[in-house]
Amino acid sequence: MLTPAGPQRARCPSCQRPQAACICQWVRPAANRAELLLLQHPLEQGHAKGSAKLLQLSLQNCRIWVGERFDPEELAQALATTEAGSTWLLYPEDRPHIKPGLMAAPACRRLVLLDATWRKSRKMLLLNPLLQSLPRLALLDPPASRYHVRKAHLGHQLSTLEAGVLALQQLEGPSAAFDDLLKGFDGFVAQQAARFQP
Repeated sequence: MLTPAGPQRARCPSCQRPQAACICQWVRPAANRAELLLLQHPLEQGHAKGSAKLLQLSLQNCRIWVGERFDPEELAQALATTEAGSTWLLYPEDRPHIKPGLMAAPACRRLVLLDATWRKSRKMLLLNPLLQSLPRLALLDPPASRYHVRKAHLGHQLSTLEAGVLALQQLEGPSAAFDDLLKGFDGFVAQQAARFQP
């Protein structure tokens, strides 16, 4: 026997979270020249502690695609630009045949980020050969993460929002708007800590 569904919780039309968990107060608008394309693993899409939505709402030029294995033709279209080599992947360089000189991307017009756990991001790379072919941007001397509400296995592992903002600062230079976005992220982290503390 089917039981009737309970009432739907009202959701914020902007961040799509329940009104009680709305994150819009932490949005800090920032203009970015390089587009961010966030490839989000399906397990991250509804994760309450995920930071990708806050990053998307804050940045002027940011898209989210949800999936694990993407259609090669659609992905190729999404990665295509008019300038060769202008789409980069934010990911540590782990390909021994690539010289370590590919650490900065002055010609980067689009930056791809994988919004997933490290284990899932490696799987996404394996499942999508087009991503493996992209030049990579590595963060230079990233600070310790401010993201205390989710466990990181290594000190250099950052949230998607932190990684995206630090990469933009590396590409586009210091910006008061990017600094303000990180302050908004601190508020988001405090909100999540208060909601999920034992």
